[in-house]
Amino acid sequence: MSSAAPTTPAEYWDKYRPHRGEGEQPRPGAERFEWTGVPGQGPGAEVLGEPGSALDLGPAEGENAAFLARNGVRVTGVDFSAAQVARARRFWSDLPGLEFVHAEVCAFLATDSRQWDAIYSTWGAVWFTDPDTLFPLIAQRLAPGGVFAFSHREPVVGQYGAQEMGGRWLEGRSAELVVHRWQFTAPQWADLLKRHGFLDVQAEVVPGREPGELGTLVVRGSRPSGDGHL
Repeated sequence: MSSAAPTTPAEYWDKYRPHRGEGEQPRPGAERFEWTGVPGQGPGAEVLGEPGSALDLGPAEGENAAFLARNGVRVTGVDFSAAQVARARRFWSDLPGLEFVHAEVCAFLATDSRQWDAIYSTWGAVWFTDPDTLFPLIAQRLAPGGVFAFSHREPVVGQYGAQEMGGRWLEGRSAELVVHRWQFTAPQWADLLKRHGFLDVQAEVVPGREPGELGTLVVRGSRPSGDGHL
C-alpha cells in the first residue's frame, strides 16, 4: 500500500496494518470469538447468545465474523475502509453466509432495512462513533430480544467522551485530519445503553495480562422481546 499520509478517517483505516495490504498474506485463524485482542483471554461468542444472524460493525480483517459464519450464523460485516473490506473478502471468500459491505456504519444502519439477532463491535465502529448518534440506529436494526455487544480498550482515567487519537499520521495534523474515539468507564457505558432503551445491561473490564496494563471493556445489552420499539 502507498506510504502517503491519509487525508480522511476512512483512509486512516485503509492503512491500518499496512504490512497485510500487499501480496498474499495468511488469513487469521478465527478459531475463537475474541473480544480483547489477546487470543483466549476473556469471554467468547457466548456473549451474543445463539443468534441466527449477526451484524459486525467495523470487522477489519473479519476474524470474528468468520468464526460466527463457520458456526452457522449469517453474518454481515460493515466497514468504511475499502482496503479492510477488500482484505476481509479475500480472506473469507470460501465461507457461505458471510458478506462484507463497504459503507459508513451510520449510513448503512439508516438505509438497510434488515434486522439482526445480534449486533456487535470488537474494538471497531462503536469505539469511533458518537453513541448518541449510533445507538438509536442500532436499536432500529436489532431484532426483538436481540443482543448488542461491544468492546474497546479500558480508558485512561479521566480520558472519557470523545478523545482525539494520536499516533502515526495524526500528530500535529488536527486542522487537517482528526480521528476521534468515544470511551467511557463501564458504569458510564451502562448508563448510556439504558438511556437508549437497552435492557439487561452488563459492563465489565477484562483485566490486562500484566499488573498495571489497561484491560478491555466488554459491554452487553438487549432489546425488549415484545413488539414495542426502543
